[in-house]
Amino acid sequence: MRALDPADMIGVAAARHGDRIALVCRGRTLTYAALDATAGQVAAGLTGQGIRPGERVTLFSENRWEWVAAYHGILRAGCVVNPVNAMLTAPELAAIVEDCGSAALLASGPCTERINSTLPDGVRLRVSFDDSPTAVVRFTELLGDGPAGWDSASARPRDLCGISYTSGTTGRPKGAMQAREALLLNWAYTAAMHGRSAADVVLTALPLPHVYGNCAVNSALLAGATVVLEPRFDATRMLGLVAEHGVTMIEGVPAMYAMLLDALATTVADFTTLTRCTVGGQTISDAVVDAWEKATGAPLLELWGMTELSGLATTHAAYAPSARGSIGVAFPGTEVRVASLDQVTADAPEGEDGELMVRGPLVTLGYYGNEAATRETIEPDGWLHTGDIAHRHGAHFYIVDRLKDMILTGGYNIYPAEIERVLAGHPDVALVGVGRVSDPRLGEVAHAYVVPAQGQSPDPDAILAFARTQLAPYKIPKAVHVVAALPTTSSGKIRRRDLAPPPGPPGTLMT
Repeated sequence: MRALDPADMIGVAAARHGDRIALVCRGRTLTYAALDATAGQVAAGLTGQGIRPGERVTLFSENRWEWVAAYHGILRAGCVVNPVNAMLTAPELAAIVEDCGSAALLASGPCTERINSTLPDGVRLRVSFDDSPTAVVRFTELLGDGPAGWDSASARPRDLCGISYTSGTTGRPKGAMQAREALLLNWAYTAAMHGRSAADVVLTALPLPHVYGNCAVNSALLAGATVVLEPRFDATRMLGLVAEHGVTMIEGVPAMYAMLLDALATTVADFTTLTRCTVGGQTISDAVVDAWEKATGAPLLELWGMTELSGLATTHAAYAPSARGSIGVAFPGTEVRVASLDQVTADAPEGEDGELMVRGPLVTLGYYGNEAATRETIEPDGWLHTGDIAHRHGAHFYIVDRLKDMILTGGYNIYPAEIERVLAGHPDVALVGVGRVSDPRLGEVAHAYVVPAQGQSPDPDAILAFARTQLAPYKIPKAVHVVAALPTTSSGKIRRRDLAPPPGPPGTLMT
């Protein structure tokens, strides 16, 4: 019996769970059999339109059921799937499509209208999920009779399967190449470590192009669970969906849980069916974890991953002892170490900060068409530089912060995540982000930006006094700004580089 391939996953799940509900998305419900049939029709349609195995197909849409069917249809056609952020502008999308040489684009109506005629000439097929005057083919017209002719038996584990672009926070986005085994192993290990099964109902609003959102959905489908997929995050609506669908798991980033807790101040929710939740993307405050677990009775499992790993690489297991503040333990078959900041080939002593590094089958094949970036990121012996500062205690790893986010003030290293974890514990604070500001004397200083909890009016001086009880003097923010919202990425991560002091004195509420 040959190993399962990502292109076969939905078909195998349908054979086991045909009539079970696979996907619920804003009024549309698909069984496993229906999702499998539609993926097969997408594959047949792409083949019929002349898209060949090995060609790149870009998927550009908000969260919706068509995205999931198209993703698996692209894989089943033997093509390389290129999921991209639905928030990209037309020039940003065009740059990615040109970089990876996409032959086809499948997009939602709003995304189709945004790009108009800006796509490179190499895109031979354009498909819109909705009615659109600029679409060459409508999604319903693309669907062929199926099944497609490509046989995944010829695929090898290290063959290219997907290309996911990094967020481009420090420059031009890079296309991380995903091997077939990297995708499948990530789904499988995530399902196993979190104890997912056909009895689960998983609620997520994580964006599907992001590897965390992709893994959350596909690991659930691999296990035969039902996925309740939201197009966008709405805290009050999410709380209501838990009882409506008997949700057993919620997946999200730290900001989402902070907003859910804030919504609980004015919303009644029933968490009877909830058994565990996951959180990743950024470090999370112990205060938020404590409050969520107290409110729901469900453990919040911290995890860690990145685009270059096709998803997760460490997590807490559902039925194993957890270590508060840790990102958990390494996935099976995955090597994780903390390298000395002075010498990459040496391990940092236990408990000492260094760079988190990963080696194994999850690691990207490299950056598409960018050998220089590949050599810079992956050592000759296979170790991947993650850019995350971390330390280790036993088998558990602890993220300190992103290396690029570190603030150097008067010769001291300050990690924004450490300050954020402390300030998030203040009762008047719903959300907090910390960024750097240039300083003529110290070089850089930290500024904190806080969003008030419902019904509260944070006092910057009181927040600074609170910080002084838990942080060394050099870590205390230079100022606290009260803001109405924080800039975030499409996946809900705080965009620290976009944090800047608003006009007016610290403490002024900005809308």
